[in-house]
Amino acid sequence: MQYLIKDDIYYVGVSDHKIKLFENYIPINNGVSYNSYLIKDEKTCLLDTVDEVKVNQYLKKLANTLNGRHLDYLVIHHMEPDHCALIKEVLANYKDVTIVSNQQVFKMINQFFDLDIENKLIVKEGDILDLGKHKLQFISAPMVHWPEVMVSYDSYAKVLFSADAFGSFGALSGNLFYDEVRDVDYISEARRYYANIVGKFGNNVVNLYNKIKDLDINMILPLHSYLWRKDFDIIINKYLKWATYMPEDKEVVIFYASMYGNTEEVVNNLAEILANKGLKNIKIYDVSQTDETYLIAEVFRTSHIVLASPTYNLGIYPKMANLIHAFKSIGIKNRTFALIENSTWAGCSNKLIYEELAKLKNVTILEEKVAIKSSYKETDHQALENLAEQIIEDIKKEV
Repeated sequence: MQYLIKDDIYYVGVSDHKIKLFENYIPINNGVSYNSYLIKDEKTCLLDTVDEVKVNQYLKKLANTLNGRHLDYLVIHHMEPDHCALIKEVLANYKDVTIVSNQQVFKMINQFFDLDIENKLIVKEGDILDLGKHKLQFISAPMVHWPEVMVSYDSYAKVLFSADAFGSFGALSGNLFYDEVRDVDYISEARRYYANIVGKFGNNVVNLYNKIKDLDINMILPLHSYLWRKDFDIIINKYLKWATYMPEDKEVVIFYASMYGNTEEVVNNLAEILANKGLKNIKIYDVSQTDETYLIAEVFRTSHIVLASPTYNLGIYPKMANLIHAFKSIGIKNRTFALIENSTWAGCSNKLIYEELAKLKNVTILEEKVAIKSSYKETDHQALENLAEQIIEDIKKEV
């Protein structure tokens, strides 16, 4: 079967419903798609390949879609192996194909593969590949999310081949376009994808947006997950918020660590107080039970983050310390934090967490801090009330 998208552009990507870890560390419950596209014009052009686990399925789909035609070009937008693993196989099956990409990509090809590429075309920002009616203009997109990344714009079909930008986790199940499905998890998974894959490079995402914002785009074709043919503002506006570290929701998320359930009881009481004061959609996560990638995504979503941690070996509880390290690594900013500590003897986690958070840019750490001794008691209630009041006051003053 040939899957025509529009104007002689075909989908030849594949989905992996079995994969459980993306990049061997990010859990994905619904798999992932590896999107690849074929333009059949006066010249034929393949845009990216897929992961090696789908080699047989992919080569069959490509041959079927070419339907006996020769493959003239293979464009590589991004050298990560889930998109370029089959360069060697494509070269073996289509002997005279010309590989098209930038200088950095060709350097990386030599790092990944032992290949002597006879036919190659090195392109740079603004160069155009003429396929006939279709003309691909190349646009550099460094660090979205590797340094060699580029995207391309087809001026005839008004299509943006966006590489990893505007992608998400999640395998496809027949339907290719976002508007064909009612996937309530899509934005959450797109956020988690962005936060953990691209998150650190927000400035680069904004730079790419500024390059493409004036293009006449009828379709956005990313390398992962659904394709976009309408309502682009849904995903673009989300990307701009994430890229500028602006919270989507003025809401509270509570991250806690609890060895024996005592700190858990404290945060449950805080959540009840906040709810009784009118706050909605409060989320609570145990940092020992919830994978860090979900927590990072919640930080990109929410405006106010409560961190509740025991003091552990005169330090921060390890899982909480790892999470805070991730905040710094990704460059989280424009957030408000509230702190709670629990200790039996030398309590110092609030102090240590404060010192780490203070290294972030443009964050507020609420003055009111709660310190619990071993277990929650009624005498601790007022401290939680005071913290809840300060959180609510801060949310109300947010612009």
